[in-house]
Amino acid sequence: MAACDELVAAIAGRYAQGDWAERGRILDEFAAVTGFHRKHAMRLLRTGQVNRRSGPRRGCRVYDEAVREALIVVWEASDRSAASGCRPERLGVASRAGDS
Repeated sequence: MAACDELVAAIAGRYAQGDWAERGRILDEFAAVTGFHRKHAMRLLRTGQVNRRSGPRRGCRVYDEAVREALIVVWEASDRSAASGCRPERLGVASRAGDS
């Protein structure tokens, strides 16, 4: 990815200074070299950045015991046919043998 970062940094200035036709030629070159779609290439060259990643993702959602108990009651009342996010093993609660 470092090579792509360097390529974007090198071409972004030329892209910003070019007229409409020149930008089209630059996009054609950039898309051919990188394999990116033209729309993605436009966005990269306009901002001059490749990696605008946010911080690390949060871990699994942590429920307190009261919420877990309430969800288990709802899950069992619905005959355990709720979405996979409500299963006790996803909540950190041990399930009984044979439950899926």
